[in-house]
Amino acid sequence: MLRFFYTCLMYLAQPLLCLFMVLRSFRAPHYRKRLAERYGFYGNTQSPSPNGVLLHAASVGEVIAAVPLIKRIQQDYPQLAITVTTMTPTGSERVKAVFGDRVTHVYLPYDLPGAVSRFIEFVQPSVGIVIETELWFNLIHQFARRSIPFVIVNARLSARSATRYGWFKEPLKPLLNNITLIAPQDDVSGQRYAQLGIAPERLVVTGNIKYDLNVSDELLHQIATLKAQWNTQRPIWIAASTHEGEDEIILKSHRTLLRQYPDLLLILVPRHPERFSSVAQLIEQEGFGFMRRSSHEIPTEETQVLLGDTMGELMLLYGMAKVALVGGSLVAHGGHNPLEPLVFKLPVISGKHTFNFPEIFTKLSERQGVLITEDKPQAVAKAVVTFLRSPELGERYGQVGYAVLNENRGALQRVMNLLKPYLN
Repeated sequence: MLRFFYTCLMYLAQPLLCLFMVLRSFRAPHYRKRLAERYGFYGNTQSPSPNGVLLHAASVGEVIAAVPLIKRIQQDYPQLAITVTTMTPTGSERVKAVFGDRVTHVYLPYDLPGAVSRFIEFVQPSVGIVIETELWFNLIHQFARRSIPFVIVNARLSARSATRYGWFKEPLKPLLNNITLIAPQDDVSGQRYAQLGIAPERLVVTGNIKYDLNVSDELLHQIATLKAQWNTQRPIWIAASTHEGEDEIILKSHRTLLRQYPDLLLILVPRHPERFSSVAQLIEQEGFGFMRRSSHEIPTEETQVLLGDTMGELMLLYGMAKVALVGGSLVAHGGHNPLEPLVFKLPVISGKHTFNFPEIFTKLSERQGVLITEDKPQAVAKAVVTFLRSPELGERYGQVGYAVLNENRGALQRVMNLLKPYLN
């Protein structure tokens, strides 16, 4: 019954979704492309080989988390075709940048019965794997009807989502019973899923596969090359994956920092590409000397801010910095992955809004592997100065954070062990 009402709402929402796509396309034109895929129509697109793996990663963050898993499946099961679906064009671009033609990419259709049915007939998967949090009523129902296993790995359930689902605990049971296996990334999410009524035998906490992050030799070579090109001894700090409302705070902080460190360079990387232009305008309005990373020019002495407006270069830019602030945390977005800068042993600064990664930030905070700051320009500036003034302290924070990263590796192997029966 709940799925019936949900489906009715999905149909009623279609005009609004279409309007949203049109409006979003003014800032990000890629939203206008491949619209037919949103309804399960693929035209002349070549379908993947049947009986392969369907892996869904909603957007860029989930794609980044999924990359080691996809590569491991390709390594261990080279005979299996892999189809990766996303909801956003930026996720699509990331998939293509990393894998090229080695995987098939299509958009996951809107969760309408007909669209989902056409989608499954097109892909013909033998198993469906979802990264983190995507509970689609009709998608899960259609997989169950066809007896195709549906697995959620690196599963995360926020307190807000758990409360919302808890209101419909009984009506949700048919949906949850159709999920083959849930592998939460931490005990907190595991307990929240258990409270919704997931049977214990279908709930296995594996840890977070994001801990299994490695820096490739190719990336290290790219970092070394860029450092040689820039040929600078300037101190550099990076504010990465920022959201609306954070850039103003960070730029005011940088203004304060420049009084004490006149040659300090800020690398500012907005989370979403559609914000690149508006953030560029903001930097210009604030009177900073800046350049775009997409120009591939070398920062000059007059360059006070480098806008990271390219896709797939975040790890490269982390490798250029001495101090990192992880965005999404100065506003109530919930924070982003602090492990990416920690792989370089950088001291990490975060705002107090970290509810997207409760277990990671708890472990880091308990051992002084992250510095939590208030969402005020002076507070952020003070946190950056703390590490600029004392490189030894920054090194200690970075080493502690890296140790936490290392101690929690192994989730990828545990996930692969769980997936083995379905992949075989």
